[in-house]
Amino acid sequence: MAAALFGASAAQAAPLFSDNFDTDTLGLNSIAFNGGWSVSGGTVDIIGAPGFFDLVPGNGRYIDLDGSTNKAGIFANSINVVNGMTYALSFDLAGNHRAAGMDTVMVNFGSGSQTYTLADTAGFQTFTLNYTATGTGKVGFSFIDQGADQKGALLDRVTVTAVPEPETYGMLLGGLALLGVVARRRRQG
Repeated sequence: MAAALFGASAAQAAPLFSDNFDTDTLGLNSIAFNGGWSVSGGTVDIIGAPGFFDLVPGNGRYIDLDGSTNKAGIFANSINVVNGMTYALSFDLAGNHRAAGMDTVMVNFGSGSQTYTLADTAGFQTFTLNYTATGTGKVGFSFIDQGADQKGALLDRVTVTAVPEPETYGMLLGGLALLGVVARRRRQG
Protein backbone atom coordinates (compact mmCIF):
# COMPACT_ATOMS: atom_id res chain seq x y z
CA MET A 1 0.00 0.00 0.00
CA ALA A 2 2.84 2.42 0.91
CA ALA A 3 4.61 1.64 -2.35
CA ALA A 4 1.44 2.47 -4.29
CA LEU A 5 1.07 5.79 -2.48
CA PHE A 6 4.69 6.76 -3.03
CA GLY A 7 4.53 5.52 -6.63
CA ALA A 8 1.52 7.73 -7.33
CA SER A 9 3.34 10.74 -5.88
CA ALA A 10 6.51 10.03 -7.87
CA ALA A 11 4.53 9.61 -11.09
CA GLN A 12 3.10 13.10 -10.64
CA ALA A 13 6.67 14.50 -10.48
CA ALA A 14 7.91 12.68 -13.60
CA PRO A 15 9.22 15.15 -16.19
CA LEU A 16 7.02 15.89 -19.19
CA PHE A 17 10.09 17.25 -20.95
CA SER A 18 13.80 17.00 -20.17
CA ASP A 19 16.94 17.89 -22.12
CA ASN A 20 20.56 18.31 -21.04
CA PHE A 21 21.91 18.72 -24.61
CA ASP A 22 24.51 15.95 -24.13
CA THR A 23 23.32 14.08 -27.25
CA ASP A 24 23.39 17.18 -29.48
CA THR A 25 26.26 17.74 -31.92
CA LEU A 26 28.74 20.39 -30.83
CA GLY A 27 28.77 23.39 -33.15
CA LEU A 28 28.52 27.11 -33.73
CA ASN A 29 25.28 28.67 -35.01
CA SER A 30 23.44 25.38 -34.51
CA ILE A 31 20.03 24.81 -36.06
CA ALA A 32 19.47 21.08 -35.39
CA PHE A 33 18.70 19.80 -31.88
CA ASN A 34 17.68 16.35 -30.64
CA GLY A 35 15.17 17.74 -28.13
CA GLY A 36 12.88 19.44 -30.65
CA TRP A 37 14.24 22.96 -30.10
CA SER A 38 14.06 25.76 -32.65
CA VAL A 39 16.11 28.93 -33.05
CA SER A 40 14.76 32.11 -34.64
CA GLY A 41 15.91 35.69 -35.03
CA GLY A 42 19.58 34.89 -34.43
CA THR A 43 21.82 32.04 -33.35
CA VAL A 44 22.91 29.84 -30.44
CA ASP A 45 25.94 27.55 -30.07
CA ILE A 46 26.17 24.01 -28.64
CA ILE A 47 29.39 23.99 -26.62
CA GLY A 48 31.03 22.01 -23.81
CA ALA A 49 32.61 18.59 -23.44
CA PRO A 50 34.68 17.21 -24.94
CA GLY A 51 36.82 20.35 -25.17
CA PHE A 52 34.72 22.51 -27.52
CA PHE A 53 34.62 25.84 -25.66
CA ASP A 54 34.07 23.89 -22.44
CA LEU A 55 33.75 27.00 -20.29
CA VAL A 56 32.23 25.26 -17.25
CA PRO A 57 33.90 21.82 -17.15
CA GLY A 58 31.98 18.89 -15.68
CA ASN A 59 28.61 19.84 -17.16
CA GLY A 60 28.65 17.96 -20.47
CA ARG A 61 27.22 19.97 -23.35
CA TYR A 62 25.22 23.16 -22.97
CA ILE A 63 23.87 26.09 -24.99
CA ASP A 64 25.58 29.47 -25.45
CA LEU A 65 22.45 31.61 -25.84
CA ASP A 66 24.25 34.32 -27.86
CA GLY A 67 25.62 32.25 -30.77
CA SER A 68 28.40 33.46 -33.04
CA THR A 69 26.72 36.08 -35.23
CA ASN A 70 26.38 39.05 -32.82
CA LYS A 71 22.63 38.39 -32.73
CA ALA A 72 21.24 36.16 -29.98
CA GLY A 73 18.55 33.76 -31.12
CA ILE A 74 15.24 32.90 -29.50
CA PHE A 75 15.79 29.33 -28.28
CA ALA A 76 12.32 27.78 -28.03
CA ASN A 77 10.36 24.59 -27.49
CA SER A 78 6.83 23.58 -26.44
CA ILE A 79 4.85 20.99 -24.49
CA ASN A 80 1.22 19.90 -24.34
CA VAL A 81 -0.62 21.17 -21.27
CA VAL A 82 -4.02 20.58 -19.66
CA ASN A 83 -6.29 23.46 -18.65
CA GLY A 84 -5.97 24.37 -14.96
CA MET A 85 -2.80 22.35 -14.30
CA THR A 86 0.34 24.10 -13.05
CA TYR A 87 3.68 23.31 -14.66
CA ALA A 88 7.22 24.06 -13.50
CA LEU A 89 9.96 24.93 -16.00
CA SER A 90 13.29 24.23 -14.33
CA PHE A 91 16.61 25.15 -15.96
CA ASP A 92 20.26 25.86 -15.17
CA LEU A 93 21.85 29.15 -16.19
CA ALA A 94 25.49 30.23 -15.91
CA GLY A 95 27.36 33.40 -16.83
CA ASN A 96 29.34 33.59 -20.07
CA HIS A 97 32.72 32.77 -18.42
CA ARG A 98 34.53 34.94 -20.97
CA ALA A 99 34.94 38.25 -19.08
CA ALA A 100 32.11 39.80 -21.12
CA GLY A 101 30.26 41.38 -18.19
CA MET A 102 26.79 40.61 -16.85
CA ASP A 103 24.40 38.37 -18.78
CA THR A 104 20.66 38.98 -18.89
CA VAL A 105 18.28 36.27 -20.10
CA MET A 106 14.53 36.58 -20.60
CA VAL A 107 12.68 33.32 -20.03
CA ASN A 108 9.10 32.91 -21.27
CA PHE A 109 6.73 30.10 -20.31
CA GLY A 110 3.15 30.29 -21.54
CA SER A 111 1.89 33.77 -20.62
CA GLY A 112 4.57 34.31 -17.97
CA SER A 113 8.08 35.63 -18.22
CA GLN A 114 10.99 36.36 -15.95
CA THR A 115 14.35 38.07 -16.49
CA TYR A 116 17.51 36.66 -14.90
CA THR A 117 20.81 38.54 -14.60
CA LEU A 118 24.05 36.71 -13.88
CA ALA A 119 27.66 37.74 -13.36
CA ASP A 120 29.95 36.56 -16.14
CA THR A 121 31.72 34.29 -13.62
CA ALA A 122 28.53 32.73 -12.20
CA GLY A 123 28.45 28.93 -12.26
CA PHE A 124 25.34 26.97 -13.18
CA GLN A 125 22.39 27.77 -10.91
CA THR A 126 18.95 26.19 -11.05
CA PHE A 127 15.92 28.45 -11.58
CA THR A 128 12.21 27.63 -11.84
CA LEU A 129 9.35 29.43 -13.58
CA ASN A 130 5.77 28.21 -13.04
CA TYR A 131 2.82 28.46 -15.43
CA THR A 132 -0.83 27.54 -14.84
CA ALA A 133 -2.47 26.51 -18.10
CA THR A 134 -5.45 28.58 -19.23
CA GLY A 135 -6.36 26.08 -21.93
CA THR A 136 -5.50 22.63 -23.23
CA GLY A 137 -2.93 22.32 -26.03
CA LYS A 138 0.62 23.38 -26.85
CA VAL A 139 2.38 26.02 -24.78
CA GLY A 140 5.79 27.39 -25.61
CA PHE A 141 8.83 28.17 -23.48
CA SER A 142 11.85 30.13 -24.65
CA PHE A 143 15.19 31.58 -23.62
CA ILE A 144 16.46 34.87 -25.06
CA ASP A 145 19.87 36.30 -24.20
CA GLN A 146 19.76 40.10 -24.18
CA GLY A 147 23.37 40.48 -25.41
CA ALA A 148 24.77 40.82 -28.87
CA ASP A 149 28.45 40.09 -28.37
CA GLN A 150 28.76 36.36 -29.17
CA LYS A 151 29.30 35.65 -25.47
CA GLY A 152 25.96 34.77 -23.94
CA ALA A 153 24.68 33.15 -20.81
CA LEU A 154 24.92 29.36 -20.76
CA LEU A 155 21.83 27.09 -20.54
CA ASP A 156 21.68 23.46 -19.41
CA ARG A 157 19.32 20.86 -17.88
CA VAL A 158 15.88 22.11 -18.97
CA THR A 159 12.96 20.19 -17.43
CA VAL A 160 9.19 20.68 -17.34
CA THR A 161 7.11 18.85 -14.73
CA ALA A 162 3.48 18.99 -13.67
CA VAL A 163 3.13 20.44 -10.18
CA PRO A 164 0.97 18.18 -8.00
CA GLU A 165 -2.17 19.86 -6.72
CA PRO A 166 -2.55 20.34 -2.94
CA GLU A 167 -5.25 17.64 -2.91
CA THR A 168 -2.62 15.12 -4.04
CA TYR A 169 -0.50 15.89 -0.99
CA GLY A 170 -3.59 15.64 1.23
CA MET A 171 -4.39 12.20 -0.16
CA LEU A 172 -0.78 11.11 0.33
CA LEU A 173 -0.76 12.28 3.96
CA GLY A 174 -4.16 10.65 4.57
CA GLY A 175 -2.86 7.37 3.15
CA LEU A 176 0.25 7.51 5.32
CA ALA A 177 -1.88 8.19 8.41
CA LEU A 178 -4.04 5.18 7.53
CA LEU A 179 -0.92 3.03 7.21
CA GLY A 180 0.18 4.23 10.66
CA VAL A 181 -3.16 3.22 12.18
CA VAL A 182 -3.00 -0.23 10.55
CA ALA A 183 0.60 -0.75 11.74
CA ARG A 184 -0.30 0.29 15.29
CA ARG A 185 -3.27 -2.12 15.39
CA ARG A 186 -1.06 -4.98 14.18
CA ARG A 187 1.45 -4.30 16.97
CA GLN A 188 -1.32 -4.18 19.60
CA GLY A 189 -3.11 -7.27 18.32
